[in-house]
Amino acid sequence: MQDTFIQAYPKLQRSSFAVAGLWLAHGDEPLLSQWLIDALRPHWRAQNYAIKRIELVSVKSWQEVLTELGSQSLFDDASALIVTGNHKPDKAVITELERFAQDAQAGSHSHSLLWLTPKQDKRAQSSKWFTPFAQYGHVIDCNLYNEQQRQQLLQIQAQQFGLKLSQEAWQLLMSHTEHHLLSAYQTLWRLSYLFAPQLMANNDAAIQETTNSSPHLSQVALDINDLQAALVSDAQFSVFDLSDAMLAGNSAQVAKIIFQLKATDEPTTLVLWAISKDMRQIMQLMDGQDPQALGIWRSKQGLYQQACRRQSKAQSAAWPTLLYRCDQAIKGLIIQPAWELLLQAALELSGKRLFPTK
Repeated sequence: MQDTFIQAYPKLQRSSFAVAGLWLAHGDEPLLSQWLIDALRPHWRAQNYAIKRIELVSVKSWQEVLTELGSQSLFDDASALIVTGNHKPDKAVITELERFAQDAQAGSHSHSLLWLTPKQDKRAQSSKWFTPFAQYGHVIDCNLYNEQQRQQLLQIQAQQFGLKLSQEAWQLLMSHTEHHLLSAYQTLWRLSYLFAPQLMANNDAAIQETTNSSPHLSQVALDINDLQAALVSDAQFSVFDLSDAMLAGNSAQVAKIIFQLKATDEPTTLVLWAISKDMRQIMQLMDGQDPQALGIWRSKQGLYQQACRRQSKAQSAAWPTLLYRCDQAIKGLIIQPAWELLLQAALELSGKRLFPTK
């Protein structure tokens, strides 16, 4: 049986699930592999499995895997073996794995083997070593192919954290984390701690109102303003946060981030790099260049277009001189403090001019 992760993951959240036999999870997203293990672990524990790990350092390591699966502990009902490494089994091992899977289907044993591998292409999936897993076991494709799948998975995680984000809040979260799965998940994890008092209060109220039936635990609903405030209160800004604020035209946020970066001794050269990169890309877009050719993420093209509409040719023409003065201040070639000029440049890009253009 073959499933994508997005199909298999909700099934594994059920209270009972048969886990004996062969499992193969392939993909280049380590977080999905970890979530798969986390989803399987309660089933293993409920069925009194001994959970062990083996790394394939060579083809010969498969003999260690087979030996482990053939052993029976006096204290555990069966073994759940997590195997890592990309060494493919030879013909003899393939035969043993096929027999192992068939015996599991027949109920002759309850052992479980989960093999975690990098992404396997169509050619690899037609190989003989793949057949026992696909024909008699479970193959999970741990890859994400579009943003909808990424958000769908993160919504499941948010629900488990007790959070419910509006669609606008989701868009902000994905943009804020550069559409990176781990960064988005870590942000949700931090949000769950930030809103934990409110969540606990809601759940306590739900328990008190419930008499005979089980209480329905509530969720904290977050809109874009809640998320923006939470991201600000998280307070460890980066130059990428500065870029988002400048492009969005949020001058108050730009100033706040600049002051935070200064207080945490962020390298001025890195801040200048972020400002100059966005300024040069905006000037190139205003000259009619294609955003994709400039390497601008599709999710951020709208922000860049908004930034372009806030500027005029005359205003952007002064940017190279301002950037040059920032560079001089950083190198100590002029008296004016570098952070003052960086703030001026960042506000210029956001559409807030400290000095009128002549």
